[in-house]
Formats: sequence, structure tokens, C-alpha cells
Amino acid sequence: MATPILILSGPVGAGKTTVARELVRLLTGDVVYLEGDVFWSFYVQGAAGPTHKRFRTIMSAMTAAAIPFATGGAQVVLDFSIPPWFLDTVRKIAAMRDVPLDLVVLRPPERICAERAKTRADGSIADYSPYSEMYREFDQVPRHIVCDDALSAADTATLILRGVADGQFRL
Repeated sequence: MATPILILSGPVGAGKTTVARELVRLLTGDVVYLEGDVFWSFYVQGAAGPTHKRFRTIMSAMTAAAIPFATGGAQVVLDFSIPPWFLDTVRKIAAMRDVPLDLVVLRPPERICAERAKTRADGSIADYSPYSEMYREFDQVPRHIVCDDALSAADTATLILRGVADGQFRL
């Protein structure tokens, strides 16, 4: 059986990459880390900026890229803002190879995420109004949400690994 893929999702500015780095540090054995922001760079020509079509393509490509690693026994951490409306597609891609999925949605308070999103070096989101809409998208999967911003990234990673071990985050 394949190793489950751990999808670390949430709105821009939630701290996914920071927590993902801690998860990778804590995991043992073969570990594969797929960071979604890297996938944007695969587009070398075309219209500037993200589009809905590109976003969907990147999410599909990341999921598909994770499958061979998981079927080979590696622990895969997939780090990207995969919104709940895309989870059916993720499930279909994983089901083709019978790969289990765990989903963790990091969701600190909106004001914290929005401030972080505004100050990101790459892909900053300066306009708060559309950000609010995107932030609210991630409240659709309450069982998978982790939103204790009082914890350090290392403690959050430990909490996530405990929840994964207990089956709390299985899709």
C-alpha cells in the first residue's frame, strides 16, 4: 500500500511553508517535499500573473507528481493553497493509484494571514477585500483545520503528525 500524501493547505499567509519545513525536519525515512510556489515557475511564457486555469493545472500537476513518490513508500508533504472546492479532483487523481490522502488546513486568524500575505516577497496579495473571500473558502473542512497561532511552527508540526497518526486528517 502507498504511503499517504500529506496535503498542507490554507490561505496565503497561513504559514504552510514554515510548518512544512518543520514537518520535513521531524519525518524520518524517505521524505519528499513539493512546494506549490515552485510550480508557478514552470510557466515561462504567456500572460503575466496567476489565472484560474493555471491554478487548477498546478494543483493537478502537484498531486500527480506526488503519486509515484507515495507509491514508492516516501512520505510526501504537498505544500500549497489547495482550496476545498478542488479536493474532489485531488481524490480522483490519488484514487487512480490507491494513494491515501491526509489534509491539514492551516488557518490562523484572517488579520494575521492577510498581513503575512501583503508582505510576502513572492506573490503578495495587497488587496484585502478579495483576500477575505479566499480566506473564507478554507472554513469548509472544519475537521481538518488547525488554527492555534499561539503554537510555534515546530509545535504545530508535532500536533499535525499526532493527528495524522490518529487518523484525524484522513480524507
